[in-house]
Amino acid sequence: IRIGTFSSVATHWLPNIIKSFQKDYPNIDYELLLGDYTEIEEWIAEGRVDCGFLRLPTRPDFETVFLAQDRLLVILPQNHPLADCEKFPVTALCNDPFLLLEKGAKAEISDIFTRCGVCPKVHFTTWDDYAIMSMVESGLGISILPELILKRIPYKIVAKELEVPAYRQIGLALRDKKTASLAVKRFLEYLPFRTT
Repeated sequence: IRIGTFSSVATHWLPNIIKSFQKDYPNIDYELLLGDYTEIEEWIAEGRVDCGFLRLPTRPDFETVFLAQDRLLVILPQNHPLADCEKFPVTALCNDPFLLLEKGAKAEISDIFTRCGVCPKVHFTTWDDYAIMSMVESGLGISILPELILKRIPYKIVAKELEVPAYRQIGLALRDKKTASLAVKRFLEYLPFRTT
């Protein structure tokens, strides 16, 4: 089974799904391709992967399964003046250097800025969630990351909900369920095992 995915799903959901699936179907092999939403959409369209985890909505010609709503949280160094706030004020996003997690055209963090009419001082842009967490821990700035990637992390950082809540919708997409291989159809039945 060839699966397109991004890092938080690969780290926190796929091990549980594959572990449960393997108990019943031990002879299936997997190929995981890590990419951004745009790349994963292209891989599904080209047939490079059988299915892919994506931010919804995606292309209208794909069949999708909605899986979860994932909160986007502000991450701060532990000693940040707003580390104890209940909800992080959107205007405060402009007070510190901002470390932007972004790659490809579908950028949920930039959407928040546009929606809230703020223009943070972006000092660093990367696609590596862990690089951002490490830099925030070192006091180089603040960022916004999906809650899913913030599970079981070793970094000394604080995560806060925005005063204007922000989310991403995560789903699984494929070109056509009817023409999917039997292995892929069975794999879809194991998606509920993603959280333990």
